[in-house]
Amino acid sequence: MHIVDGALAGPVLAVGAALAAAGVAYGLKKMDYDHLPQVGVLSAAFFVASYIHLPIGFSSVHLILNGLIGLALGWAAFPALLVALILQAVFFGFGGFLVLGVNTFNIALPAVLMYYVCRHGITASSPRIAGIWGAIGGAGAVTLTTLMVAGSLALSGEAFWLAAKATLIAHIPVMVVEGFVTAAAVLLIRQVKPEFLNIPEEWQDA
Repeated sequence: MHIVDGALAGPVLAVGAALAAAGVAYGLKKMDYDHLPQVGVLSAAFFVASYIHLPIGFSSVHLILNGLIGLALGWAAFPALLVALILQAVFFGFGGFLVLGVNTFNIALPAVLMYYVCRHGITASSPRIAGIWGAIGGAGAVTLTTLMVAGSLALSGEAFWLAAKATLIAHIPVMVVEGFVTAAAVLLIRQVKPEFLNIPEEWQDA
């Protein structure tokens, strides 16, 4: 899901960097610093998820978990994901520094959108309903990220249209898997650490 340096046009890079900077600034403003350890844990979860690969034909794709991060952090997903992407670029060469803004925006904005769409569902008194909304959040975030990555490539020139189409097709299995993984994670967190999801005390699962 990482776009590499050299793949995008200058205007796309500039707009992505500006939007990511705005998102990170707003995320830092909205962040509850008492929950900073939670931000660190989920940033690390994103970092580790990149190593869980799903074979697709002659290539492979990896899990993202931005849906789960968005459900738990809201706007704080922007700084959390930025830190993880920087570390991935520094230590393993994933993505790059020129595309850091675009990658951050493409992954973090869907996370925030799923927070607003699903936050009431995952805090429902019924675990079944919470699991369904968790699946929607996980699959929805990957779907939106895939569309935004494909759009970023398509806007950079006709030479990248084929890559944009391939990105959409290759990540369909990831959307499904992330839906199940996020649903399971939401149900587990409700049991062991409900404050991660701001679950009302009277609704916490027994």
